[in-house]
Amino acid sequence: MTFFYQTSSWNSQPQIVRQTKDLWTHLSQKKNWRIVQLPNGFYQTEHREINKEEVWLDVTRRETLEGAEQAIDSSIEHYVKKLEFLNGPKVVKTFK
Repeated sequence: MTFFYQTSSWNSQPQIVRQTKDLWTHLSQKKNWRIVQLPNGFYQTEHREINKEEVWLDVTRRETLEGAEQAIDSSIEHYVKKLEFLNGPKVVKTFK
C-alpha cells in the first residue's frame, strides 16, 4: 500500500489582497450593519455591500433582537481582530 504525504510551510504570512482588507474594514464599522424583522418573527442581520448604498447582504438570523445585535457586535469584534493581525504577529511575551 502506498501513502502520499505532503507538507507545506510559509516563511511569512499569506498576503491579503487590498479588496479583502477593504471588506474587513467595512465590516468592522457598525454603521454598515442593520437588523430587519422577517415575516416569521425572526431577526436578520445584514451588512451593506461595499460601494453600493442600497444593496444589503444577509448574514445571520436570530430569534431575538438582542441576539441579532450581539451577533453584529461579535462580527465587528472578529473583523477588528483580523485587521490588527494584518500588521504581523502580536508579541505577547519576550525572554531574556
